Amino acid sequence: MLDVTVIEDPAAAAVSLDPIRARLLAELAAGPASAAMLAARVDLPRQKVNYHLKALERHGLVELAGERRKGNVTERLMRATAASYVISPLALGAVQPDPDRARDQLSARWLLALAARLVRDVGSLITGATKARKRLATYALDGEVRFASAADRAAFIEELTQGVGALIRKYHDGTAEGGRDHRIVIGVHPTVKGASAPDARPSDAQSPAARPEAEADTASPATALPAPPQTD
Repeated sequence: MLDVTVIEDPAAAAVSLDPIRARLLAELAAGPASAAMLAARVDLPRQKVNYHLKALERHGLVELAGERRKGNVTERLMRATAASYVISPLALGAVQPDPDRARDQLSARWLLALAARLVRDVGSLITGATKARKRLATYALDGEVRFASAADRAAFIEELTQGVGALIRKYHDGTAEGGRDHRIVIGVHPTVKGASAPDARPSDAQSPAARPEAEADTASPATALPAPPQTD
């Protein structure tokens, strides 16, 4: 079972969003189960559960884990193909967010459009890397900071923009033969109350050097370099 799967197909997205099927996916993420076992857990007739399982199976969201005999009946044990699922903006087709339509570094909606593109592009990269049986080089840094004032926040954004810009200018080589384009996205937004977040002391940030096997290039004010989807 994968940790997370990105759903790109609109039909599969629609199937996963059905409340009953989403509940079945959650149950099957915990371990294999038959339609009869699930029926008891979700308080639905076995035939109805079987109907929903077949729909999930058609779209690759669940798969056969095994079979077992129970009396004169052979039960199919199903399992979720991933512990969690993310729906890619690709599933929205022409109405998916496009950050190139209105570039505004101080717009929350532009940040959201960038985040949507991140999900779309990384999802496509994961799909390509999986098919090619190759590892995907990515890196992500997540932290939290409390600003004493709006002025401090503005100063932080200014230093962050200058620092990242300097790094981009230092390492970007548009003439490098065989070079690889990478996209950098950096976002700053208020913490959602009630959401769990890591303590963001500098010592908590783990560098790629500290994780030699890390699949490292995602960083998230909103600076971007073009990066066509590629796999290593």
